[in-house]
Amino acid sequence: MNAITSRLGHQLSLVALDGTRRPPPPPLVLVAHGSRDPRALGTVSTLVERVRELRPHLSVRLGHLELDEPLLSATLASIDTAHDPRAVLVPLLLGRGHHVKRDVPDAAAAVPGLRARVAAPLGPHPLLVETLYARLGEAGWRTRMSDAARRASGVVLAAAGSRDPEAAVDTRHTARLLAERLGVPVAAAYASAAAPTVPAAVRAMAARGRHRIAVASYFTAPGRFATACAEAAPWIAAAPLGTHPAMARLVLHRYDQALAAPEPAAERELATT
Repeated sequence: MNAITSRLGHQLSLVALDGTRRPPPPPLVLVAHGSRDPRALGTVSTLVERVRELRPHLSVRLGHLELDEPLLSATLASIDTAHDPRAVLVPLLLGRGHHVKRDVPDAAAAVPGLRARVAAPLGPHPLLVETLYARLGEAGWRTRMSDAARRASGVVLAAAGSRDPEAAVDTRHTARLLAERLGVPVAAAYASAAAPTVPAAVRAMAARGRHRIAVASYFTAPGRFATACAEAAPWIAAAPLGTHPAMARLVLHRYDQALAAPEPAAERELATT
């Protein structure tokens, strides 16, 4: 019934009040990082299918920054800009950093005639916290625990890391939201490029008397960094965010946000030339 309602709502959205048919929405290009771990491609490909299921008449495409195909450059080049030059790029990334600020916009700017909007990264957002909470539960985290167990428990939120300080701000924001949800301390830690490392965060938490320490995987898909962080868990390690239903909803939320934002001045100039 929900699927039928969603399809009906989408069909109605394509019809204006005067009965004329609105143009179809611009394609959603999901931008993944890419990984040498073959599980990563399978994960993001499944996430693309989940997004398509939620919005069946939206063109959803996938492009990678590196390592996996299709590469983002090839995906963008395949868009028929003569027919419709618009596109919305949704980074499958969890915070602000070089990829979001430079690599994704530069890839869009390199395609002649393309009028692309780059959505905000997925995080921080409550839907990510919902997914992290669910993954911890799957790994064995108990939502109900005694006061003594709660005083002994903590979580390390393991992220990839970035040299951009705003990326760390975003990760710490998610850590605070997760701590509020769990009712225990949550420390942000990183696999590379930033401090503290996951092992260091585990040691610091244990020094404060928290000996039941779980590692929450703040990665969109399996990969080398996610695996290394999980191996540092002294108790339980959650799976990456992956294809949780909340992730597909968040992708579409970022897409809709980007479409609703005022048209950038550069885009307006291109539209009138």
